[in-house]
Amino acid sequence: MSFSSTAGYLARRAAQKERVRILYRRALKDTLNWAVHRHLFYRDASDLRERFDANKHVEDLDRIDRMIADGEASYNKWRHPDPYIVPWAPGGSKFTRNPTPPPGIEIIYNYGREDH
Repeated sequence: MSFSSTAGYLARRAAQKERVRILYRRALKDTLNWAVHRHLFYRDASDLRERFDANKHVEDLDRIDRMIADGEASYNKWRHPDPYIVPWAPGGSKFTRNPTPPPGIEIIYNYGREDH
């Protein structure tokens, strides 16, 4: 293997590892959307981890790409239609409920305790 093919191999493996990491995190967070109770989530999360760990030993780059594509397709197919969003996060029910004041408006946080 030459240096350029080794570098190409390493770059492709790094990209695959990143795609797997992202897919796992998304699937894990989505599992929490489907689970009504924590004890159900723990079992589902363990099953998900086992599915990923079962394929850790695969070395064929093309097969890994196919497995990642299949996993992403499965994730997109079974994604929760109404995922939980933290209320104060973008898309949450409280996001920008109390927007920052416009320029020129001063908020005094220590009202009644000002230095004279």
